[in-house]
Amino acid sequence: MPIVAQSSTETDWVSRFADDVIAESERRAPGKPVVVASGLSPSGPIHLGNLREVMTPHLVADEIRRRGHEVRHVISWDDYDRYRKVPAGVEGVDDSWGEHIGKPLTSVPAPAGSPHPNWAEHFKAAMVESLAELGVEFDPVSQTDQYTSGAYREQILHAMKHRARIDGILDQYRTKAKVQAKKQQQKPVDEAELEAAEGSGAASEDDGSGGSAGYFPYKPYCGNCEKDLTTVTEYIDATTELTYSCTACGFSETVRLSEFNRGKLVWKVDWPMRWAYEGVIFEPSGVDHSSPGSSFVVGGQIVREIFDGVQPIGPMYAFVGISGMAKMSSSRGGVPTPADALKIMEAPLLRWLYARRRPNQSFKIAFDQEIQRLYDEWDKLESKVAEGAALPADAAAYSRAARTAAGELPRTPRPLPYRTLASVADIAAGHDEQTLRILSELDPANPLSSLDEARPRLDRAENWITTQVPADARTVVRSEPDAELLGSLDEEARESLRLLLEGLDSHWSLDGLTTLVYGVPKVMAGLEPDAKPTPELKAAQRSFFALLYRLLVSRETGPRLPTLLLAVGADRVRKLLAA
Repeated sequence: MPIVAQSSTETDWVSRFADDVIAESERRAPGKPVVVASGLSPSGPIHLGNLREVMTPHLVADEIRRRGHEVRHVISWDDYDRYRKVPAGVEGVDDSWGEHIGKPLTSVPAPAGSPHPNWAEHFKAAMVESLAELGVEFDPVSQTDQYTSGAYREQILHAMKHRARIDGILDQYRTKAKVQAKKQQQKPVDEAELEAAEGSGAASEDDGSGGSAGYFPYKPYCGNCEKDLTTVTEYIDATTELTYSCTACGFSETVRLSEFNRGKLVWKVDWPMRWAYEGVIFEPSGVDHSSPGSSFVVGGQIVREIFDGVQPIGPMYAFVGISGMAKMSSSRGGVPTPADALKIMEAPLLRWLYARRRPNQSFKIAFDQEIQRLYDEWDKLESKVAEGAALPADAAAYSRAARTAAGELPRTPRPLPYRTLASVADIAAGHDEQTLRILSELDPANPLSSLDEARPRLDRAENWITTQVPADARTVVRSEPDAELLGSLDEEARESLRLLLEGLDSHWSLDGLTTLVYGVPKVMAGLEPDAKPTPELKAAQRSFFALLYRLLVSRETGPRLPTLLLAVGADRVRKLLAA
C-alpha cells in the first residue's frame, strides 16, 4: 500500500499533534528542522512503559515526515546520571555492585558476562536493537559525551551565575511544601507516587547543593572515587574556581569550572537547559510530571526565566501495564522490555498498541491469552482497511503501525490467525515437518508450501507458547485411547463420536472441521447442520466438546477443536476416539 500523508482533518491524535508541532516550529524556528525529543535512562532494563516516551514523539515525527518536513527526533541517553541503586533480578549482578552507587552510569561495570564496556551501554544496546526493529528513526545524544566534552560549559557557567534566581524558582516548589500540604489535608504521601517520580527521573537527583556556602545547581563527580556525594563549598564567579568536598571518601579539590568536565547540572535544571540547547518543540512526559513541583512544571519556568527558551509542547502520557501486572517501574527486575514483547508479537502490532490510544489513555500489553484476542482484532482491522471499511482514525492508526515514512515494516506473507499458530506450535512442539503438515491442511485449496510463508508470526507464536504458557497448561495429546472413559459412554455419546469420525475425510480442513464439530450435536438433536444455535444446543455442544478434549488431551479444555484435530491427524484421531 502506498504511503500517504495524513490529512489534518482526520480525527486521530497523531495528526492533531503534528498540526500543532509544525505550526509551533514555524513560529519559533522557521526554516529549521522540527525537533522532537525523548529521554531514556539506561539505569537498568528499559521497560515497555519507557517505550511510550519514545513512541509518542516518534509517531508525531513520522507524521511530520510524511508531510514532507525535515524532523530530528533526539533521544537523550541519560547515561551521565548517577547509579542510584542495584536493580533486583538483573542477571550477572549481585550486591557488590552497591559499591558503585553514586557514580555515573557510564563508570559502572556492565553485568558479568556482558560484551559491553559499562552499565549504560549494556542496557542501551537492547533498546537500540528494539527501536531498529520497530522502525524508529532517531538521533542519539549521550549525556556523558555532552558533559565530558564541555558541550554544555556555557550553559553550566550561566546556571551557576544565576544560581540565586534558580534557587528562588525551586523554592516555590520544594518537595517539603508539597508533603506538608498533604499532611495538612490529612493525605498520606503515597509510596507509589514517590516510586513513579523516581522512575521518571523527577526524584532521581535533588535540587542542588544547599550547604553553608549557599545554593548551587551543579554537582561535581569526585575526582577520587567518581561518586556524586559531593558538596560545593565555594564558587568564585569571576574566576569560575569551584571547591568541593566528597562525603564518601573525604577527597576535596579546587577546580576551574570553565575547564572542568566532570559533573552535571541537577535534573530540574538540566532538563530545561537541554530544551533550550536542542530547540525542542515537542516532548512528552509521564503523568507524574503534571503535579506542582514536578520536573516538567518547574522546568517550564526555568527554561523561560534562566535560559531564555520555551517549554516544549508536551502531552502527559499515562502508564503502560502488562496483563495481570501493576504499572511498571524500571527499578525492579523482571519487568518486560520491548525486546521481550517483540519475541512474542510482530513490530506492527506493538506499534499499533501505542498508536491507537491517546497518550493520556493507559493500556495494557498482553503477555497472556489476551494476545490472541489482540491479534484477532488486528487482523480484522487489516481486512477492514483493505476493504476501505475502516473508520478514519482506525485506518490512520493501522497505517502508522504497519509502515513509517521510510516504508513498510516487514510483514508475514501468509498471516494465519495467531491463535491457530499458537495451538499448532503447542502441539507440534518445535517439529517443523509436523508444523508444516498441519498448516498446509488448514486450507487444502491453497496449501502452505513453506513455513517461511507463515513467518515471522509463526516464530512469535512459538515463542509465546514456550516462554509465556505454563508447562501444566501446555497440550499433550494422549498416546493411547482412554479405554475406561470410552467403555463408560452411553449410546448417545458413542453415536456422536461415530458421526464425527464418519465426517473426518469429507471435512478435513479448518473450516470443514469447524462445521463438523459444531454440527454433530445439531444432528444428534434432530436438526440440520446449519441450524441456528439455541441455549439447549449450546449446552449440548459444550458437553460434546468436553468429551472430545478428555479423549484427546485428558482435559476438559484445550486449543480450538478444529485446530487440535488437524494437528493430531486423522489416523490418530480415529485411534483415540474409536469407541
